[in-house]
Amino acid sequence: MSLRATIWGARGSIPAPGPDTARYGGNTACVSVELPESASGRVIILDAGTGIRNLGRKLAEAEKPVDVDLVVSHTHWDHIQGLPFFAPLFADGSRVRIWGAKQGDVDLETILREQMNPVVFPVPLDGLAAELQVVHVGEGEFELDGCLVSVMRVRHPGHTLGLRLQPTEGGPSLAYVTDNEVGSGGNYEVGSDWRDRFIKFLDGVDTLIHDSMYTEEEVKKYSGWGHSSFVEAVDVAAEAGAKRLVLFHHNPDHDDEAVDKLLSEARAVAAERAGNLDVIAGCEGMELNI
Repeated sequence: MSLRATIWGARGSIPAPGPDTARYGGNTACVSVELPESASGRVIILDAGTGIRNLGRKLAEAEKPVDVDLVVSHTHWDHIQGLPFFAPLFADGSRVRIWGAKQGDVDLETILREQMNPVVFPVPLDGLAAELQVVHVGEGEFELDGCLVSVMRVRHPGHTLGLRLQPTEGGPSLAYVTDNEVGSGGNYEVGSDWRDRFIKFLDGVDTLIHDSMYTEEEVKKYSGWGHSSFVEAVDVAAEAGAKRLVLFHHNPDHDDEAVDKLLSEARAVAAERAGNLDVIAGCEGMELNI
């Protein structure tokens, strides 16, 4: 069984709309995943950055209740700021399950509730029409209607999850690791053997969507901020034997020309170090058949 992923937002940190970012897009992180051969038609959503607004509008075109699972990698603004504008939340009969980690002792639902507190947003979480369920997950595995989701904590401030999805009946796999510092910077509670476990987690993945926010110069300047350079992303993909790498979480200060240059340099590095690795840059509207 195959997977189909659609990118609704590939930007990191803050939306960056405008003519200079039109080709890759300015919306923050959101990817939808479907199993085309599945009869249920269920949609799995990875992160709720501002890109989820357009996804919600697309789902609302059917003019019927939707049943979706949203897996949140972590609760930094750029990964949840689109949730209050997700149309299915305001549709009677729709069901939305949100999966994610606690942040320290703070429940995920508490964080989402505060995001929609009336002092900062006009509609409270309790005012939504859809049936909403929030489920805590940590490292391990859980199943979403024919898709096995494997979870690993990655190197980013807060409790941040890397995800790997594969049809339970077997088939190609997708890994989504949007915020991750694979270098030596930062101090994260992931254990000294983290990199070995991370490469094992990704082993043989068909498509890897990975943080590539920085150039080699920038990653040195922002050590400890929880992100990787495009070279580090290529090296991880090569070490794990991935078939395709999607550069993701584009720096809001990188316009289209800067991303073009970064992609060209990433492909050159891949040609030297990673054999047949296919490297592309994520952009809004891109469909990935896996």
